[in-house]
Amino acid sequence: MEPASADASFRRYFRVHSGGESFIAMDAPPEHENCEPFVRIAALIREAGLNAPDVLAASLPRGFLLLTDLGTQTFLQALNQDRSRAPALFADAIAALVTWQSASRPGVLPPYDEALLRREMGLFPEWYLGRHLGLTLSAPQQEQLESVFNALLGNVLSQSPVYVHRDYMPRNLMISDPSPGILDFQDAVYGPITYDVASLMRDAFISWDAQEVLDWSIRYWERAKKAGLPVPPDFGEFYRDMEWMGMQRHLKVLGIFARLCHRDGKKGYLEDTPRFLGYVRPVAERYRELRPLVPILDLVEGRSPAVGFTF
Repeated sequence: MEPASADASFRRYFRVHSGGESFIAMDAPPEHENCEPFVRIAALIREAGLNAPDVLAASLPRGFLLLTDLGTQTFLQALNQDRSRAPALFADAIAALVTWQSASRPGVLPPYDEALLRREMGLFPEWYLGRHLGLTLSAPQQEQLESVFNALLGNVLSQSPVYVHRDYMPRNLMISDPSPGILDFQDAVYGPITYDVASLMRDAFISWDAQEVLDWSIRYWERAKKAGLPVPPDFGEFYRDMEWMGMQRHLKVLGIFARLCHRDGKKGYLEDTPRFLGYVRPVAERYRELRPLVPILDLVEGRSPAVGFTF
């Protein structure tokens, strides 16, 4: 048995070699983690015809699972070694995502509702601004931030709901046959159709040129329309929804990465916070309803306040 991987949670994974085969053993301390959603959602993904681990044995009270092994290389590792593989890997990821969303049924997964969305965005002022940067927003600044949160919520909650993996990115997709192998799905919910697209295009650990993101977004949108998924009929509207959904996710992740550092002692994630600030600023500047976030970003980045914004 050897370490296979670890993630941002308390879960640990080990590769077990036996009889010429390999398996994955998951150790998820039950006082911190609940394995039941993993088992249930793995079955959902496999029922959709996609490649998720098969649960071979489980001891849920003790937090142990034995899983089939989907391989040793993630999409992220492959792309870091050779970016020319991106078109083929993204084609696989998009096809699998459309298949997953096409299997959606209401009442199966928890709803991605307003309360959850607000809790997630609240991580940004609490952990990133407050705990990590030591910033305390004034009452007018808090009002500006709340106006952005309300605008994002209005858009996100109006989007058609589907199954949402909630962390659909190259780090959680495996080079496997069939491709991709899908991991880290235990937090899946029923929510906005653009969420997983935004996760894939605006990744936490690797960045892409705007033209590449646009091309892959169009390919997803066309494939989703052909599959009968409830994407907006106008691509411009779809892309706006994806950018606003991405903004909600990026603010959440900035808070999560700060929390991982200061609460859990996992400091490495903070190295990728500049990437998320780089995602957030252009979107905040592009849309009138989101522009009140710009002076807060100026404060974060030590910039002079933008013209026209005062507190």
